[in-house]
Amino acid sequence: MSTFKEIRGTLIKSVSSDPANPVLGEMWYNSTTGSQALKGSVSLIGQWSSGGNLNLARRAMGAAGTQTAGLTFGGTPPPNGSTLSEEYNGSSWSEGNDIDTGRTGLAGAGSQTAALAFGGDQNSTVKNETEEYDGSSWSEQNNLSTARLGLGGCGTQTAGLAFGGTPPTTTATEEYNGTSWTAGGALPVAKYSLTGAGTQTAGLSVGGTTGSSDYLATTEEYNGTAWTGGGTLNTGRSDMGGAGIQTAGVVFGGFTGANTSQTEQYDGTSWVVVSSMATSRRQLAGAGTQASALGFGGFSSGDSNATEEFTGGTITQTFTTST
Repeated sequence: MSTFKEIRGTLIKSVSSDPANPVLGEMWYNSTTGSQALKGSVSLIGQWSSGGNLNLARRAMGAAGTQTAGLTFGGTPPPNGSTLSEEYNGSSWSEGNDIDTGRTGLAGAGSQTAALAFGGDQNSTVKNETEEYDGSSWSEQNNLSTARLGLGGCGTQTAGLAFGGTPPTTTATEEYNGTSWTAGGALPVAKYSLTGAGTQTAGLSVGGTTGSSDYLATTEEYNGTAWTGGGTLNTGRSDMGGAGIQTAGVVFGGFTGANTSQTEQYDGTSWVVVSSMATSRRQLAGAGTQASALGFGGFSSGDSNATEEFTGGTITQTFTTST
């Protein structure tokens, strides 16, 4: 026969041990001496967990790949922009071959073995350099038409997309075909410190700033020809990480006037707030998919080497509270 404990006027089932498989929304009182507590089962959308640290703490770097085969390159420090590349295997980072042009504020696209790095800044000189990575070494390719830093990027090594950036703050979009860049449809608003996801023909541009101390909540979707407005972020921000595709994107961290750990998911129509990162930070990098993302580096109280792994979907978790 079940026993119950009255807690603040409500009868709660009293048990001597936690249920093995609690039902979502279930609550119980654990009566065991030393662990007496009110407990329950709640649903979380997504969950972050710790991954292996970067070898070099840094911010504003480029990124490509997936949660189990990630790639990062460039960033700050050193002051002229790092040349260091690192590869992630799902548990730890190892150093790869350096990019040719050390820089910070660059963008990336592609995979761990077929990546694209473009734009950025080296010692206050804005760059238009493009480099390709084959999993072993970097090689210089034809330059962007518009030199810029703080730009967004997405796509693959042979079908990349670059958009936004500064200075001057621009709406320019360029498409890469594996050999050269050509002009694409302009963003509706000139902005920088934005993030990107998706492909060259189904791209996603999220957040950023126009440079007027604003933190944009706007989303734009690219169809291979033109950008159109998408859903609005719950929290406008710049300098965030991002991953996924146009109809299943995820953004995390960033700057809202202060560093944030907030994470939001996109379904192609609207954004929803999900579980936050453990570490609030800006100028971090992201890779992977909405269901399996990677967030790493950035600036918190200093340059960070922290890596976090995101698992999307609905997760049931037990909570404990005092009575």
